[in-house]
Amino acid sequence: MIMSEATMNFDLNKKIEQLVDIAVKAGNAILEVYNRDDIAVEKKGDNSPITEADLAAHHIIVNGLAALTPGIPVHSEESQGITWEMRRDWKTYWLVDPLDGTKEFIKRNGEFTVNIALMHQGRPVAGVVHVPVTGVTYFGGESFGEEGFGGAGSGEGKFGAFRREAGVTEAISVRVPVEPIVMVASRSHGTDKLAALESKIEAQMGTVELANMGSSLKLCLVAEGKADIYPRLAPTSEWDTAAAHAVVTAAGGVVLNIELEPLRYNKEDILNPYFVVLGAQPQRWSYLKEVLADLA
Repeated sequence: MIMSEATMNFDLNKKIEQLVDIAVKAGNAILEVYNRDDIAVEKKGDNSPITEADLAAHHIIVNGLAALTPGIPVHSEESQGITWEMRRDWKTYWLVDPLDGTKEFIKRNGEFTVNIALMHQGRPVAGVVHVPVTGVTYFGGESFGEEGFGGAGSGEGKFGAFRREAGVTEAISVRVPVEPIVMVASRSHGTDKLAALESKIEAQMGTVELANMGSSLKLCLVAEGKADIYPRLAPTSEWDTAAAHAVVTAAGGVVLNIELEPLRYNKEDILNPYFVVLGAQPQRWSYLKEVLADLA
């Protein structure tokens, strides 16, 4: 059974701690493999790498979500047999990347995450991003009320964006861009395009400082106010971004396609278009629309 709008009205504020616990358990399973001397790596059908850690985390998350919210379907990167025909009418579902950054995991640089997002009507409304190596967890989302997520009766302010480390939880928010503008980027994708974008931003807003990071942590840097912009001008899939997207939105930022429209999910093609993550005052970045169109 797929959960209806009516039966969706559970208290997400209370369940978020259980959701964080699921992500942490998955992260611990990943670390058990990560700390071995040798990590066996196989290839999936698309030639991307997969390890025992991916599958261990997948099973923990899928089983945990089934117990937490019976009736809400789960779409994981490691799910088998979920077709577009099956998911096209899903209004509410979980979107999961059990180990985002498998290449970083194999390189042992620590920059990989567990991503769990609650999706509703084509957008992420809650998400958890857990970093197994550091133990840091980002989580956030919208309250659910009489008119759905973010609607009347949702208890605005009860749920937002947070960062937890060593048992200490702090609210996070995006920052207003000031010089130097901090742009976070991938270590391995689209360097020529990023250089061109950096030049355009400097012409409009002043000095640009680059920060490199792997996996969905790039979005989290914007969410916690350590970066102003994250442009992604290379392929990603929906499960790569959804959880951190929810955290960014809850922190006051936006995730937009190159038309500067909200990034949407549950498309027939699971690949994301190019996108940009922005912190506070996104209207200040309106000039990017023309720039990004030229770089696409």
